[in-house]
Formats: sequence, structure tokens, C-alpha cells
Amino acid sequence: MDTKIINPFITTGYAGGAYFCDREKETDDLTRMLVNGNNVALISPRRFGKTNLIRHCFAQPEIADNYYTFVIDIYSTKSVADLVHRLGLSILETLKPMGRKAWEKFIAVLSSVKQGLTYDSFGKPSWTISIGDIMTPTTTLEEIFSYLEQADKPCIVAIDEFQQITHYNNEGIEATLRTHVQYCTNTHFIFCGSQRHLMGQMFTNPARPFYQSVSIYNLPLLPEDKYIDFCVRLFEERGKHVSPEVPHALYERFEGVTYYMQRVMNELFSRTSAEGTCTTENIEEAIRYIILISTSTYEDLMYQLPEKQSLVLRAIAKDGKAQNLTSGKFIKRHGLLSASSVKSAVPALLEKGLITSEKGVYQVYDKFLEMWLQQCC
Repeated sequence: MDTKIINPFITTGYAGGAYFCDREKETDDLTRMLVNGNNVALISPRRFGKTNLIRHCFAQPEIADNYYTFVIDIYSTKSVADLVHRLGLSILETLKPMGRKAWEKFIAVLSSVKQGLTYDSFGKPSWTISIGDIMTPTTTLEEIFSYLEQADKPCIVAIDEFQQITHYNNEGIEATLRTHVQYCTNTHFIFCGSQRHLMGQMFTNPARPFYQSVSIYNLPLLPEDKYIDFCVRLFEERGKHVSPEVPHALYERFEGVTYYMQRVMNELFSRTSAEGTCTTENIEEAIRYIILISTSTYEDLMYQLPEKQSLVLRAIAKDGKAQNLTSGKFIKRHGLLSASSVKSAVPALLEKGLITSEKGVYQVYDKFLEMWLQQCC
């Protein structure tokens, strides 16, 4: 047990196998695919734990001892230059702690942006390049792939929220990346995505460059019994107790989505005294507190939204799982202006990541925001 970790219910980052729940089959599957030379498209809704699963795979001896591994999140990127910036920064920051031999070869290939690198008094480089400094993104991208091909160890690159490239104002980026990936024999890739329809189009449409280029792996929910055992064990190891009904209730309430269960369990653990027992009676108070401390953020968010988008977001939150958004029934029930106003608001809310859509069912992405909207609006 790592005594530095006071609260074992980790909500950000990966803290090691002891704090990682189950995923034994998924870990074995992905690790086997990668070490056997496959590229993988890993697909699930956001906050299912894709990134931590990847880091857990990267921590397995067969990968950790033999590969350079990089995790790049491109969710907030808007352009190819932005993508290149994120790739370069992530690779350099990962290589730096490994010593000069590891990062020197990477620095050597970056001719197009070399002037943007700075060095500290110990001779270690820093990526001080801004997006505006990347004048020829495709050239810098080619240099980065050149490094991956000639690195002194094989590499595995995980690109999180990969579907984001479909929003770039560059129709050729898919073909460009596919060409680089196709000829990269020293590196394998995990393309993670949370928007199933976009990822499906990219990898299963014969007209798209990435068609049949990966093994597609859909990440399921954590098994409920495994999560219950996990929660009970972590409480017991720290001299506390929790009724199995607590994680069971959270699993049902949040439909097995890892982040929300972990966030509430983190709060419940912090509220349970040594040798004390957490019960279902403690759940509502913990959730109220989590929502309370986010109230200012949610108020600012709603203030910044145009009125039509704000009204539609509130309406979706009240329904929980909303369907037929342009129907007269939905519009009348929530006092909305018109079908056309809903039709224009929905794409904007999807683009901002505030709602999700799956098979005609719309939901507020952030479940705590949804609860806040249900309570106050």
C-alpha cells in the first residue's frame, strides 16, 4: 500500500495497478494486440477509463521494459498545427526523464522548429514552440514520424480523442496520417475515441483512408461485482469500512460510468472516519457537496451560452434521456421557442461537448451538471 496516497479513489491520472479496478481481460487483449504488431481503435464514451486503461497496459512489463510509450490528448486541438504541437510536446516531455540518449535523437530530426527549443542550465531541452511557430505543420509532422521510425526502441503512441481530426479545416489530414502510419514499422498506434459514430465512419467506411487499418476494440463497462469488490478492498486496506450497497447504488445511478462513481467514492472515503462505516445514507450529502463546489463554474457556463442553447440544454437535462427534440410534445413540455431553434441549438451543444447523442437519445455529458440543472432550473 502506497502511504503517500491518502485517498485511494483516484479521480485524475493513473496511480498504479493497486488503484486500478479489474480490466484484466481488456489489459491482456490490448497488450497482446500491441506487442504483436497491431494498431488499435479503442472506442467508448468519455469517462469510461480509456486513458487509464492505456497507461495500465503501458505499465505491463512486456511493454514497459521494451517500448517507448506516449499518450497524446488532442481533444482541445483545432488544427494540424495544434496537433503537431501536442505531439511534439508530449514526446519530448516523455523522453526527457529518460536521459540524453533518449531525447537527443528526437531533437536532431526537428529541423523545421529547432529555433523554438530552449535549454536549461543542465542542457535539457524544453518545448517552448508556440502553435504560431509551426509554419509548415505537415513538414514537422513528417519529422516527428521520422523520429518514431528511427527511435532506438520500438514505440507505441496513443492518441486520445482521435475523432477530433475530423473537425480540422484540412480535408487531407486523415490521408496524411494514414500514409505516415502505414509506413511506420517501428511504431504502433492506439487511436482512442469517444464519439462512436465518427470513429466508426473513420475506420469502417471503405471510402475513408483508415478503412481496415486497425483492430477495433469497444471498451465495455466495468463489471459491477468487480467494482464493488474494489471499493470494499480499498476501504478495508485503509482501516475503514463501506457497505457493498454503496458502490452498488452508485453503479446504478451513474450507469457504470467510472469517473462519476470514483468521484463520489472519493468524497465518501474522505468523509468516513477511521474504523467508521460508509452507508447509502451518506451518498446524497456527498453528491450535494460535489455539485455545490461546482456551482460557480456551472453558472458561468450557462451565462456564456446563447439563450437558445441554454434552454435546450436545460430541457435535455430535465428529461435525462431526451428523444425527438424537435417534436411538438418536447417543445411544449419545456416551453421552447420552436423546432427550428432546437434544430440550430443541438449541433452547437454537441460541438461544445455539452451533450451526447447515441441512437437518437440525447443526454447532458456531465452528469453532475445534469443534476445541478435538474435542481436549480
